Amino acid sequence: MGSLWDGILNDCPESIELSSLLIETGEEAKPQVKDLFAVQQRKSWDKSQEARCDFNYKLRVTRRSNVNFISIWQKSILGRTLTDIKSDPDMVAFFADSICPVITETIGYNLSLGQWCVVTSPKRRHKEKNFATLISERIGQILEIPFYEDVALCHSKHRVNAVFELNVLPKEPNVIVYDDFVTTGSTLASMKRLLQPLGKNLVFFTGVNNKLN
Repeated sequence: MGSLWDGILNDCPESIELSSLLIETGEEAKPQVKDLFAVQQRKSWDKSQEARCDFNYKLRVTRRSNVNFISIWQKSILGRTLTDIKSDPDMVAFFADSICPVITETIGYNLSLGQWCVVTSPKRRHKEKNFATLISERIGQILEIPFYEDVALCHSKHRVNAVFELNVLPKEPNVIVYDDFVTTGSTLASMKRLLQPLGKNLVFFTGVNNKLN
C-alpha cells in the first residue's frame, strides 16, 4: 500500500475576489428612512451559492488535514447542488457503484481475504437515511465485506476539530473509511485519530472532493 501514496498532490488554494459594481445614476442619493412598522420577512436560503458537482470523472489523490484520500469527482461551478444530490435516492447507488471499482483496483486481491471492512463518519445532522451511511452499506454489499454502522459517535455538529467517540470497534484489521463529500478533511482526520491508535490500517475514499483546487 505504501506505493499508492507516492507523489501526493499538494493542493494550492485559490481565491476569487468579486469586486462590487458601482452604478452611477446621476442623481443625488436620498437618505432611506426605515419603516419601524414594516413586516419583517425572513430571507430565504440562497442555494445559488451552494456546493455543486457536475460528476465529470476526475480521479485524484489528495492530502488534506494530514490525511490522504482518493476521490473520483470534483466540486464544480455548474452541476447539481449538494442538497439536490443527497435528496435523490438514486444517487446512493450511483455513488457506491462508481467508487467500488476504484476501491477494488486500489486494494486488489486482499479484499477477498476477509480482512477488510467499510465504515463511515458519524451521523450528525441527518440521523435518518444518512447519505454516507447508505452509500457505505451498499459498498459493503457490492464488495462482500462487512459494513459497520455507527462506529464513531460525535456529540457536536461542528465539523472542524470534532472529537469522535468509539461506539463499535471493527474486528477486521483493515478499514475502508468512506465519506460522500470531503471539504477540509477534518472529519477523516477525526476518524484517523480514533481508529489508527487502535491498530487499524486505514484507507480513505470519497465521492466528491469538495474544493475547486
